[in-house]
Amino acid sequence: MNRTDRLYALVEELRAIAPRPRSARQLASKYEVSTRTIERDILALQESGVPVYAETGRHGGYVIDKVLTLPPVNFTAAEMIAIAVSSAWAEGTPFALAARSALRKVLAVAPAGQTAEAARLMDRIRLIGTGGSAKCGPPPAGPAGPGAVGCVAAAQQPAAQPASGQAREMVPLAIQEAMTARHVLKLDYRDRHDAVTVREVEPVAFAGTHDQWYLLGWCRLRDGARAFRVDRVLAAADTGEPAPRRSYADLHVDIPHALVRVPDLTG
Repeated sequence: MNRTDRLYALVEELRAIAPRPRSARQLASKYEVSTRTIERDILALQESGVPVYAETGRHGGYVIDKVLTLPPVNFTAAEMIAIAVSSAWAEGTPFALAARSALRKVLAVAPAGQTAEAARLMDRIRLIGTGGSAKCGPPPAGPAGPGAVGCVAAAQQPAAQPASGQAREMVPLAIQEAMTARHVLKLDYRDRHDAVTVREVEPVAFAGTHDQWYLLGWCRLRDGARAFRVDRVLAAADTGEPAPRRSYADLHVDIPHALVRVPDLTG
């Protein structure tokens, strides 16, 4: 059992018997590690905000406060990303510390596989700007040609919303799942001139400002990198076709590097 899985198991073991304690010796025997390893693990949980306390005495040991801990919940990678992104945007607000603490608590009990999947998806998320909308010039003519992605924060035209609330929820989900699977997407997209086109897009990354979220990818219709405002996507479907591996750098995004950051998954 690796350390991440053991931390998750320790929390659930202590929750299962709370408010009774478990000694370091009992936990070490159960997980086949040394008592010193258990003590280090408990310290790591405490530093992450998990309410584990030591009770002294003959029948003492470690005890967890069930009221202040999460029950066994299997957070998906996307849910962990959502918390991390919300935490990033909370910086500078009175809730920044609380947001980071919530993220640490989730990560402390997350299975290693889910955390690894979240880390892979997080590498395809970009937050743009620290306050207000980013501003930049026209897209450069580089290896991607004149169609390279320009400043995604420049377009401020009204959104073209899908027909229903359910459709609005399903479009980002379809994009996220195709991006995770590295599949080509088929989009019905309404551009800023109110023209609707059907696009096959190789998804690369999500980019978000304080006001808008964008899908960055390779548009086969335009044969170039493009930024698609998510609220202008009328429909999205995973074609199941494997997409070529492209990175954020391959798109030649014309946004100053200082304005772009990847959210921190560590809390």
